[in-house]
Amino acid sequence: MEPGNDTQMSEFLLLGLSEEPELQLLIFTLFLSMYLITVFGNLIIILAVSSDSHLHTPMYFFLANLSFVDICFTSTTIPKMLQNIQTHSKVITYEGCITQIYFFLFLAGLDNFLLAVMAYDRFVAICHPLHYMVIMKPTYCVLLVLMSWMMSALNSLLQSLMVLWLSFCRLVEISHFFCEINQVVQLACSDKFLNDMVMHFAAGLLGGASLAGILYSYSKIVSSIHGISSVQGKYKAFSTCASHLSVVCLFYCTILGVYLSSASLQSSHSSTVASVMYTVVTPMLNPFIYSLRNKDIKMALKRIIGVPVM
Repeated sequence: MEPGNDTQMSEFLLLGLSEEPELQLLIFTLFLSMYLITVFGNLIIILAVSSDSHLHTPMYFFLANLSFVDICFTSTTIPKMLQNIQTHSKVITYEGCITQIYFFLFLAGLDNFLLAVMAYDRFVAICHPLHYMVIMKPTYCVLLVLMSWMMSALNSLLQSLMVLWLSFCRLVEISHFFCEINQVVQLACSDKFLNDMVMHFAAGLLGGASLAGILYSYSKIVSSIHGISSVQGKYKAFSTCASHLSVVCLFYCTILGVYLSSASLQSSHSSTVASVMYTVVTPMLNPFIYSLRNKDIKMALKRIIGVPVM
């Protein structure tokens, strides 16, 4: 396509996962199913935590917040993708793309911060059990969540505003099923050095700090569990953080896989397919990980639905 002038484009094109017409029904059905499972599964977790007084503890307060964020996270991208497949359209408005970038960054960052907060909660519970209720007071738990929301909101607001400063002088075709900020920035025809710097700095500072906090917490947890003499005591201590550790591994391994695939493979389509893991699959699996590996959640669900959960 020939470059035009520097007037701002009014719409972008989302190329999606595949342009093959015969695959559109399969993709629509698959993603609709995963989206419904994600919403239903996380709503069940929220319902269990809110309705069962036994789960009114800091750990499950953070879990309910994580489930709410996961619902919003998938709702930022999947409905628009399904709409485009249904209407045989690839268009997303410029305003819609910026909005999607903002909420995607906001909710992805919030996921990241909440996992770090949950790791800190498990660190206090296992390493300082006698002071747990004193440290993890309800007001302190709310403050931790509010700080996570504020830091994530400021980061996403800054990066979204910086995208607004960019100019696009040709029809923008995004090789993704949503407005992924890195691809959008690279397609701009104005100088994007500052955008690249801010993106890498934010990823390193916010993502790196959260991951470092998680690793530090679990290093202390492993050290404390190693010091427990009885096997039963070790198992009981480890079981309180097994579900969270599984979610952390799934979240960070899938994100790492996306960036490794995008760095090693020439095709941006490969990176797009890989990103499905952390944008869709991980939020869908989180409720199953917590319900299948958590005795308290199983008992709460049994009380709610009257049927034992395997």
